[in-house]
Amino acid sequence: MVDISNSNGAHSADVLVVGAGPTGLLLAGDLAEAGLSVILVEARPRKISNLSRALVVHARVLEQFDARGIADEVVKLGHPIDRLALFERGELNPSRLPSRYPFVLFLPQYEVERVLERRAREAGVTFVHSTKVVGIDQDGNRVTAYVVAGKDADPGGPSAKFHASYLVGTDGVHSTVRSALGLPFPGKSVLSSLILADLKLDRKPDRPFTVNAVPDGFALLTEMGDDTYRLTGWNRHHQLPDDAPLDAEEIRELLQLNFGTDYGITDIRWKSRFHSDERQAPAYRVGRVFLAGDAAHVHSPAGAMGMNTGLQDAANLSWKLVAVLRDGADDHLLDTYQTERHAVGKIVLRMSGLLVRAALLHGITARLLRATAGTILSNVRPLADKAAAMISGIGISYQAPHGAHTLTGKRAPDVQLAEGRLNELQRGGRFVLITPADQNTDVPVPDHVLQAHWTGERRTTALIRPDGYFCWATEKHDDANALRAALTTWAGALRERA
Repeated sequence: MVDISNSNGAHSADVLVVGAGPTGLLLAGDLAEAGLSVILVEARPRKISNLSRALVVHARVLEQFDARGIADEVVKLGHPIDRLALFERGELNPSRLPSRYPFVLFLPQYEVERVLERRAREAGVTFVHSTKVVGIDQDGNRVTAYVVAGKDADPGGPSAKFHASYLVGTDGVHSTVRSALGLPFPGKSVLSSLILADLKLDRKPDRPFTVNAVPDGFALLTEMGDDTYRLTGWNRHHQLPDDAPLDAEEIRELLQLNFGTDYGITDIRWKSRFHSDERQAPAYRVGRVFLAGDAAHVHSPAGAMGMNTGLQDAANLSWKLVAVLRDGADDHLLDTYQTERHAVGKIVLRMSGLLVRAALLHGITARLLRATAGTILSNVRPLADKAAAMISGIGISYQAPHGAHTLTGKRAPDVQLAEGRLNELQRGGRFVLITPADQNTDVPVPDHVLQAHWTGERRTTALIRPDGYFCWATEKHDDANALRAALTTWAGALRERA
């Protein structure tokens, strides 16, 4: 652990991660497991807050967790469900997803953080809490971050410098890293006066999660343990500033509006009013500094895609930093993070924005249109499956170069190979090179590339990235030069195994 309270010196690491939310924890854990030195700076004290708003883990993130050996633990902590209400008569049905995880997992963000923090600490990440970044310099070789101890960044408090080859800002919507880069955060507020509260109830809901959307609002009740329920919701008739008082009567009215009962509230342990923005930074990379998670993009809560999108940012960026810093890949590989994830951020903003605007439609005609759209979305199978795939992340692909194989950029399903399940073979941040059952390649591959074989008659040779996407494929059986080029571009310098 680095203690800057008695030091004005400089500390160094391969990568400095700023922000210990889910995105930063996953990223830092990946980098440390790959053998890189990682310092994670967090403005908050070490204690994980239980006031986080995210409550859903989608299938694609669970697949990413599976490739890290933590999915089973995460699933056991939550409540899998096969329906997620989107708006009136509209719901997400993930039960037909082509995934090992055909459900939506209700699990508070802080539980996800506990698992990811433990993994990061076990991997050797150095945590620096109660410390805030106040400035950044960079040149062609390294980044220097100037930090002060204490959440309020008192200029007279203890200060220090951190040097790193790269820095990643995962420090949320009010990112000091983004501000230090001088990047704007264009967008607007889409929902005001959202309610968040922890309640004790005299009558327990029938399920550990209860959700409903009505013409004038929506509400979600989630069991949090210790007989406490987390309420998240919105009432069209109470549109007030974030700092406006929130009383028990308004909370009861929200419950009555959506569920026809207030469940007999016996205690309100904590309550808050907040607003929801739609914003995206114009760049996710500036030199040696990257943005990920809410520091790069924020969305409406519709579809519960915010935390999940940030976790997939981390999964995309971590192996690329490893490839460059450990395995000799060209720095230009890191530009694909901007290309791929900024485009996904736009898609998620569009999807969540469409959902929330549908929920906000008012008036008889508008409500009829919304109800009709919800019925079609929920019952026309091709549309329903497409919506479930996109919101869950399963259906999102990356754009492939012109002339590339049709698999390039697409998610690799967790198929059974001769050597085992794909997601299990990826553990440890490995690439997987899949060849036909009766073939091996003579091209030398790095140690972090595992050679595997199809179990059937498929003749495709394919290279799967550590984040579970095809980065190269061919139907030719003598394409050694193309394979060498793909391995060098994506996985780093080729070398004979010891």
